[in-house]
Amino acid sequence: MASVRKAAQWILTALLALFLFFPFWFMISMSVTPDSDILSNNVSLWPSQLYFGNIVKVLTETPLVRQFLNTLFVSLAILLLQIVTSVTAAYAFAFLEFKGKKTIFLIILSTLMVPGEVTIVSNYLTICAWRWLDTYQALILPYAASALGIFLIRQYFLTMAREIHEAAAIDGCGDVRFLTQIATPLARPIIAAFSVTSFLSSWGMYMWPLLVTSKSEMRTVQVGISALQDADSALSFGMALAGVALVTLPSLIVFIFGHRQLVEGMMSGAVKG
Repeated sequence: MASVRKAAQWILTALLALFLFFPFWFMISMSVTPDSDILSNNVSLWPSQLYFGNIVKVLTETPLVRQFLNTLFVSLAILLLQIVTSVTAAYAFAFLEFKGKKTIFLIILSTLMVPGEVTIVSNYLTICAWRWLDTYQALILPYAASALGIFLIRQYFLTMAREIHEAAAIDGCGDVRFLTQIATPLARPIIAAFSVTSFLSSWGMYMWPLLVTSKSEMRTVQVGISALQDADSALSFGMALAGVALVTLPSLIVFIFGHRQLVEGMMSGAVKG
């Protein structure tokens, strides 16, 4: 009976995996298919011939390469800033004692319940007042801190034995040294997990880059691929799908190589305090 149940679970998992993988396969298949085959009535999930002209055209006839580099730079900058701010703030909430500590933490935590659409207008007006439109700081600085990162890393810090911090203080280890040489290395699993979610979230941003950028050389790939078919009548379905495939590739690579750290990091720290 147990073997039958296990076999059924494997079959169900395989079917679900095929169902989830189908859109990616269709996207990749159509990106290497000529437009004449895509627009015909004999569309096949397996291309009759490998046509790389769509990929070559989307890389040479559109600003996708520049937008790809913009997105990579913005995502990595946001990731770095969020790790720095989250780790330092989480350390303060976990190990330091100061007035209003719990109240401030609850206020930060409550921002997770505020939809991004609520603050997007005020943030846009601020960016306009500072004349930051079409700049990297407009794309990066509004996302320099993450309440989710502060919460996750703080909860992980709370699972560490307090004796470690007390022993380090007795030996003359200051807060900065303890944070950089002891606490942060011990928290690498949760930091790695948060890094994956932060990068994927930054890579997939669409609305905010669309608002604060108007020049094609400053826009991100998510905005760029949405305008592929409207930019020129010569742009085709195959080119649009080729652009989508190229843009999706980095996030797939990050998820494939980071999913283990994501699961281990989320499960390694018990919720405490």
